[in-house]
Amino acid sequence: MPKGYMLSAHRRPADPEKRDAYAKLAGPALEAAGGKLIAAGGRVEARENGLAERTVLIEFESYEAAVAGYDSDLYQEALRALDGGADRDIRLFEGL
Repeated sequence: MPKGYMLSAHRRPADPEKRDAYAKLAGPALEAAGGKLIAAGGRVEARENGLAERTVLIEFESYEAAVAGYDSDLYQEALRALDGGADRDIRLFEGL
């Protein structure tokens, strides 16, 4: 079965206070949903329409698990804590 992924590509730096509140909840929420952090931060080289800002990649056992993790009550609580403090492009997608 193909893996599922969540990609978070930031468009600008996040509000530090809201980011911290979000981070305290988001990691445990996605881990509880079976998510495994593959890459976060580090060097980014943007090409085409991308922006060289923070990028995060999380792997799940399936596409359905990625969608369920995003939609989970725990992750939605993390999004409420973020409260518009980040401008991100979030993509949930199926791997090969």
